[in-house]
Amino acid sequence: MIRKLLGYFDQTTMYRLLVVYLGALLLAAFILGFFGLVPAEPTALAFSLVVVVGVAEVTHRLFAATFAVPANHESTLITALLIVVLMKPVTAADLAGLGGLAAASAWAVASKYLIRVRGRHVFNPAALGIALSGFLLIQPATWWITATPYLLPIIVLGGLLITRKVRRADTVLAAVAAYVAGAILTAPAGTRLEELLPSLLQTSILFLAFAMLNEPLTAPQGRWRGVAFGLVVGALATPGLTIGPVYLTPELALLAGNLFALLVSPRDRLVLTLKAVEEVASNAYDYVFTPSRPLRFKPGQYLEWTLAMRDRDERGNRRHFTVTSAPGEPDIRLGVKFYPEPSAFKRALQSLKPGDRILAGQLGGHFVLPGNTKRKLAFLAGGIGITPFRSMIKHMLDRGEKRSAVLFYGCGRAGEFAYRDVFDKAHEDLGLKTVYTTQFDEAPPEGVRRGVIDAQLVRAEMPDWRERLFYVSGPPPMVRAVRGTLRGMGVPPWRIRTDFFPGLSG
Repeated sequence: MIRKLLGYFDQTTMYRLLVVYLGALLLAAFILGFFGLVPAEPTALAFSLVVVVGVAEVTHRLFAATFAVPANHESTLITALLIVVLMKPVTAADLAGLGGLAAASAWAVASKYLIRVRGRHVFNPAALGIALSGFLLIQPATWWITATPYLLPIIVLGGLLITRKVRRADTVLAAVAAYVAGAILTAPAGTRLEELLPSLLQTSILFLAFAMLNEPLTAPQGRWRGVAFGLVVGALATPGLTIGPVYLTPELALLAGNLFALLVSPRDRLVLTLKAVEEVASNAYDYVFTPSRPLRFKPGQYLEWTLAMRDRDERGNRRHFTVTSAPGEPDIRLGVKFYPEPSAFKRALQSLKPGDRILAGQLGGHFVLPGNTKRKLAFLAGGIGITPFRSMIKHMLDRGEKRSAVLFYGCGRAGEFAYRDVFDKAHEDLGLKTVYTTQFDEAPPEGVRRGVIDAQLVRAEMPDWRERLFYVSGPPPMVRAVRGTLRGMGVPPWRIRTDFFPGLSG
């Protein structure tokens, strides 16, 4: 049951997961409100939701049309829902409160278009909107969603799923640790930790860390930048902390953290112009783009790709895909597998013609080669999960870098193998061994084995498997199965690396 549930979330975009998370909190708060268990009256909550979402959507459509850029409706909905759960719900009779909600919503969405540096957002939109409303004394944020213990299970469990999805546990832990340390250091003398714990669990830090630090467009990429970002925000969110006359609320702490993220983040927003589309295997294609500027990245990292789309589905117009090209290649390659009944994003991708443009940014990922070139490696790929290994191996070829590496590549049928020219060249020049397997071919061609990547195959083709660092990439079910196989063989978890693969195959 748990595995099926996690599989469902693997197939869900981060944006959709946040919508579900915030929606679940609001639904629970609405029900609990009838019993007086949350500081939100149900009628006021429903009215505030309609007002904030409506203002956000109108503002979003206006600015998207004015700036002629791809718009993400889910991102706008998330911003609106955050404002609803952070600001006090109001009724139609409360004109001042109504104005505060509307202003916060409009400012938040407008900031996505008006406050940009190096092609990226600067501030978390919801945090900026509610901070401006508070500064102008229209209506400050109350963070009412965190003021009751009854919503804590949803905040924590949903937050853990989001953190698992975006793989930023280190950022979340850093923020919570810095907050707790600050609370202990500023507590009155003689206060015991167990006396602080109940209040810490009912504070804004958990929601702030789970729901807002993970916002990808205003957080830094890279593990250590993420940790530093979490430490800055958590420390500044310490209760009662002031800088001069300014009382540091959680939203101000996050905005300060956003400025820190801007200072430490490299320029990463790209405009990519389609140069060609190359078929690399059955129903698999490389989209070859000319970038607006050179992209500095490590082989195996991914980008968030944004398409302008007229027809949308529930998955939105953004996807995370590995950069298939190697750092030494002048063009940027995106390797994509098309399935029956593709998503709206994939249909829009299929309609692209040479000269069309796509936006990309948010370079990230730790699925990269180790710095020690003497380390023995094992690459295990399923289907289109081969793309990071194409980048790594082409990089090794370009540099003439001989590493002890074995590639296991499994597909449904032999016609689905991609980039065989690169792997054959690596075999000739670098001694790379590639083991091909097909699951459904009754009579596989020469050099291809029938079956799946299992313990028997790994032991037979790689006798020194105990000495190797394993990299696994592919659809989530394949990754889970192979990781389980390796753990069953006795491979410790720190020698198994898995790719960030959101599983959006449609």
